[in-house]
Amino acid sequence: MSSITRFAILLFLVTGGAAAACPVCERNQAGILKGIAHGAGPESRWDYLIVGVVAIMVAITLFFTVKWLVRPGEASGKHIKRMILSDQ
Repeated sequence: MSSITRFAILLFLVTGGAAAACPVCERNQAGILKGIAHGAGPESRWDYLIVGVVAIMVAITLFFTVKWLVRPGEASGKHIKRMILSDQ
């Protein structure tokens, strides 16, 4: 196991407990966020909608990023990369 992997695991284990909400925040949070989030909770249902829409956008972006990194599909001879990748 590499030292970076060990460091990442150690960092996760050390900060895992700090990510949980304190007792005061846990008492004040809404049901779905109870015990997870610090600070003031959502002020209205619009906050949940905004976070949900952003989460969907992030998931779509992640999907297409991985898809186009694994299989770019640039087979055209006139693609812009051909200007740089010439056999000279």
